[in-house]
Order: sequence, then structure tokens, then C-alpha cells
Amino acid sequence: MAYNWYALYTFPRFEKKVYSRLLERRIEAYLPLQKKLRKWKDRKKWIEEPLIRSYVFVKVSELEYYTALNIEGAVKYISFSGKAACIPEWQILAMQKLLNTDHEVTISTRIFKPGSVVRIVSGVLEGFDGELISYKGKKRVVIRISQIGRTLLVTLPLSDLEMAEKE
Repeated sequence: MAYNWYALYTFPRFEKKVYSRLLERRIEAYLPLQKKLRKWKDRKKWIEEPLIRSYVFVKVSELEYYTALNIEGAVKYISFSGKAACIPEWQILAMQKLLNTDHEVTISTRIFKPGSVVRIVSGVLEGFDGELISYKGKKRVVIRISQIGRTLLVTLPLSDLEMAEKE
């Protein structure tokens, strides 16, 4: 029987509950968690929060497919063209390996392609437009800023960028 990985979408802030319920039913699941330092007015605390909000990954066969979906807190499978998207095992392994390092991982839903014109939306270069030259992993990009009449290569986090509007 073939087992495949799928992304199960959950109610907001239900990731850990759904993950626990899946394990209780002996369904293989993966919830990527990342430690973050949270600050309040009166204290600081290290917490583990989901890397990807409202997602739990499950490895199920056809028989377990609906069992996982019927877990309290689960909403639906992430799908494309009406079919649940099967996630390759190597992508799950890569995510697990990356989260076991000291690297800070950020998730962006934005898709940047080399040659795209991007706008810097925060930091000391806020307001400048640039051309995306290359990726440095998924966290950082190198851009060319042409407004100053020179080519300046700078490395910025993806969170500082957005697609520039075409004029």
C-alpha cells in the first residue's frame, strides 16, 4: 500500500491539537515547529510555534486519507485542480533537516523570479526599486539598485521586498 505526504489545512491555532490527535490515531504526521523568543511587557519567553500557520503534514495511505481529514480541527487537504497535492518525501526531509539547524527560517508566499523588479519596503533602503539577481537560499536575495546611477549589490531578507508595480 502506497503512503504519500499531504498538507492538511487546520483551523487557525489548531496545528498542535490536530497533530496530537493524528498521533493518537497512529497516523504519521509532521508539524514543523520553530523556537522563537516572544516578548511581553513584563517578560520574555522561548516558545515553539508552527513554521507554517494552519498546516500539518500527514503521511497516509488511501485507507487513512479520510480518517486524517475527519480529525477535529482539520479543514481540508491543500489541493490543486481539485486533487490533494502530494508532497515529495525529500521536501519533508529537507524541512526537517533545516529546522534541526541553527538557521532562522522564514516563510514567504511571495514568488520572486530572477529578473523581476522588486521594491524594498522596509529597512534603510526602503522605497528603492531593484532587479532581483539571484536567490541565496529562500531567505535572502541579492538585488541591483539602479536609482543611484550605479550598480549596488545588497543582500536583504525576503520580508523587506515586494513585487514592484509595472509602470
